[in-house]
This record gives sequence, structure tokens and C-alpha cells, in this order.
Amino acid sequence: MVTIADVARHAGVSSSTVSYVLSGKRAISEETRQRVQSSVRELGYHPNAGARALAARRSHIVALMVPLRTDVYVPVMMEIAISVTMAARQHGYDVLLITNDEGPDGVRRIAGSGLADGLIMMDVELDDERIPVLRSLGTQAALIGLADDARGLSCVDHDFATAGALCADHLADLGHREVAFIGYGSGVYHRHAGYAERTLTGFRGRAEQRGLRFLHRSCEGTYESTAGTLARILADRPGTTGFVVQNEGAIGPLLTLLRTSGRTVPEDVSVIALCQDQLAEQFAPRLTAVTGSAQELGRLAVEQIMRRITAINAGDRPADDRVLLTPVLTVRDSTGPAPHQS
Repeated sequence: MVTIADVARHAGVSSSTVSYVLSGKRAISEETRQRVQSSVRELGYHPNAGARALAARRSHIVALMVPLRTDVYVPVMMEIAISVTMAARQHGYDVLLITNDEGPDGVRRIAGSGLADGLIMMDVELDDERIPVLRSLGTQAALIGLADDARGLSCVDHDFATAGALCADHLADLGHREVAFIGYGSGVYHRHAGYAERTLTGFRGRAEQRGLRFLHRSCEGTYESTAGTLARILADRPGTTGFVVQNEGAIGPLLTLLRTSGRTVPEDVSVIALCQDQLAEQFAPRLTAVTGSAQELGRLAVEQIMRRITAINAGDRPADDRVLLTPVLTVRDSTGPAPHQS
């Protein structure tokens, strides 16, 4: 195993100089710094994590609290987790994955153990019970999601309210007047998941402004539940010509059910989804969709937590930081002008 003394001999400097270059605690000439870094790369030296943590009183680890639920869309969650991991490595940090099933106890465990210098929290609820614990413990945290009260924390999220409004505007512009919003399962709304609640609020507000008659139905995302949801919508509003879907599992079944019922997309009914572009392109017809970058959420959350950690290490108060990413509407083949009603 390569040691710091080996690096020092190879670079022709003292061990303390190597330590200063790696820690950044003292100003070192650019020529010496480059020589030490070259030796580190050539020898394949990696600082001992335990020793580095003891010396710096930092672990160089960020904890990422990921959702362990059956009602989350795993591909998006994994895309965010991978983005967080890659961004953290660029700052010299590793990522510790923990699950959100522990709730506030998980936050207390991470804070009390010193395992991580900060926490990135996913699947944020509007009244998330983990947030008061973060505040009381002084844990440095960045939220991927927007709670109703996020004072003293950093947050990044898609602007889901605007995303919902975009869906309503698009259908209204096409002349649709009877529309339905098919959302996630009832459990998502019961726990007040921010992404679901804010999208529905944005859609509802804009639909009312545009004079749309609409209804919202939750759906578990299976073929059977989607069939039941569609049947109830058409029984209540047989003139429905526009569908907004915020439920990745329900998209495929809905398109199949509309087709087998004799309704052609987009000639008879229009379908717009809130989903990633890769998923929207997989269906026939290709879906008009409102999207946002999952990778950007992860990258920005890491930037936020790094700024907070840096501020604390410098003895400063971390600034509150809230970023909402603007959603993008991409019109494809699944939406068209509303059919003429007889």
C-alpha cells in the first residue's frame, strides 16, 4: 500500500508538504503542488479515509436518503442517485445511501454518528416530519423537493406547479374543454408528496382560469387499476377528450385501453404526460410530455450541500438556497385539436 511517505520521496518534498497539498490547509507553490499531485497519480495514492476524517474533523461523506416505497418510479430515483454520486466525487466526497423508512430516526442516527458531513434528502413531503429534526440537530442538508416550511435549509426541485399549468394550457389551446387528470396512487396524496400535490395544484388553478371542466382521479398504475380509473372517468364525464397523466405506470395501460375502446390518439382524445423524455419516446404514439432533468436535480443538490459544508467549516452561517427548475413542454404525437362534439 502506497503511503504518504512514498509520495513525499517520489516528489522530493517532506511528508508535511504532501499533507498540506492534499488538505489545502496551507499555501503551497503551484510548481510544488503540481509535482505532488503528479506523484499521487503515478503512485496511485489514496488518503486513508479514517485518518483524514480524524485530522479534518470531516468524513468527506454525504448521506443520500432515498425513498424505499412501492409507489415511486425507480428509474428516476436511480438517475438522481447516480447524479449525486458523480457530482460528489468531483468534490472529493463519497456517498452513503440510506433509506427513508427510518424517518426522523434515520436523520438522528446520521447526525449522531458523525458518519456524514451533510445529508441530501429525497421524496420530500409538504409537512415532512424529518425537517424539524434537521433544524434541531443543526444538520447540514439539501432537499430534493420543496416542503411548505424549508427555513434554514437548501432546496432544489422541479417547478411542478408550473408543470401542471403547462398541461392545462396545452389542452386548452387545442380546444379541449373536458379533461381528466390521472395521478399517482392515493397513498402518494395521503402522505402529501410535494411533487404530486404541487402538480395537481398548478393544473387545477390554470384549468379553472382557462374554463376547463376537469376531474382528478388517483391510480395505482397497474393495468387493472388504470382500467377502473378510466371507466369511472368516462362514466362521470363521457365527453372527456383530454387526459393528463402523472403516473408512469399508468401511461401504457391507458393508451391500450383507449385504443381497445375505439378512441384513437390524438384524433379522438389527447394524452399529455409528466414523465422523462426517454419514456415519452417509447410509446406509440410518442407522447407529448412535460419534463425536467433528474440529473440536474442531483447535481444542484450536491452543489448546495457543498456550499453549506464550506460555510460551516469557515465559521459562517450557511445561506438558505431555493432553486426551482423550469419544466419543458415537448409536443409530440399524442395531442391534437379537440374533436368536434355532435
